[in-house]
Amino acid sequence: MMKKIIPPEEGDFYLSKEGYRVFTQQYHLKRGYCCESGCRHCPYGFDPKTNRQ
Repeated sequence: MMKKIIPPEEGDFYLSKEGYRVFTQQYHLKRGYCCESGCRHCPYGFDPKTNRQ
């Protein structure tokens, strides 16, 4: 199943001091699922240490 691509809008991300795009909780909620990558602002409660939500 292909996942829907959601283009980022204002407030969906910011740039870290290293220049990386950091997605906000707003973007994650709009996307609608957890990618299980341990994102900094994940609203789904994924814990990369236990590999569980």
